[in-house]
Amino acid sequence: MVLPVCDHYSGVEVRMRKSLQLQAEMTQEFGTCVFDVTLDCEDGAPVGGEIEHAHLVKEIALSAPQNARIAVRVHAVDHPSFAEDVALILTHCHANLKHVMVPKVESVQDVETAVKFIDQVGAKQLPLHVLIESPTAVHHAFEIAAHPRVQSLSFGLMDFVSAHGGAIPASGMGVQGQFTHPLVLRAKLEIASACHAHGKVPAHCVVTEFSDLEAIKTAATKASRELGFTRMWSIHPSQIRPLIEAFAPSSSEIENAASLIEAAERANWAPVSHAGQLHDRASYRFFWQVLERAHHTGRAMPESALKYFEEYACAV
Repeated sequence: MVLPVCDHYSGVEVRMRKSLQLQAEMTQEFGTCVFDVTLDCEDGAPVGGEIEHAHLVKEIALSAPQNARIAVRVHAVDHPSFAEDVALILTHCHANLKHVMVPKVESVQDVETAVKFIDQVGAKQLPLHVLIESPTAVHHAFEIAAHPRVQSLSFGLMDFVSAHGGAIPASGMGVQGQFTHPLVLRAKLEIASACHAHGKVPAHCVVTEFSDLEAIKTAATKASRELGFTRMWSIHPSQIRPLIEAFAPSSSEIENAASLIEAAERANWAPVSHAGQLHDRASYRFFWQVLERAHHTGRAMPESALKYFEEYACAV
């Protein structure tokens, strides 16, 4: 399953509208949509103003361009506003949305509750993305990832740290500590492993140091290269480009993948010796995935690779 590598969150009206405008501009620039825009009803709504915010999100989703990639984060299933979010937004906008994000999922039962409400308003085609934000949720990650409506698991760093009652220091929420504290690191690995076990997309958490572009690039590189995440959250427009850059394959990786796939095709997908190494269908799948990731991050590719992408996207 391939999704844009960046999931950009916004909950303030002017920023939601600007995010959609930026998505359209970058789609034109890269030739493909390189990030999703998730309109946020959970953290975006002021306390007491949840209904008004849901109406705003509905209006923005309905007025978005037809080819936009939009999602909505509703409230948790045990929050009083969850049912209102679903009724006010999904009833009218589900055809405009790519998925719905459900926060604070603790178990498969929470997923089933969300599915029940979402299906009742006619949004049976909508995949669910779920936020894993507690030790209990991490314990159930494999069961949650196995649910057929779940498309992606995201890690909620700050709620996860807070759920430990001070046992994890505040540094565990920082760009350094979140990659070194054993409990945080274990949670990330469990989520990534659960997703890959069931063919779902693991999405890495936010970097709150949004003005530090080196921090977001470092975090995104570690998340993608060391922990197995294939997607990551952005909470500020300045984070989007360095995040995409970090998740994209390098030019040398793209060239090597294209060369190998070309050699494999000449051999009719039989094993080949390439650059002193033996390759077969298992490695062909891996290097095809490199080309897929290059395409979905708007990277430049050799003409031969573009041809292969069109011809073999469903075959390799």
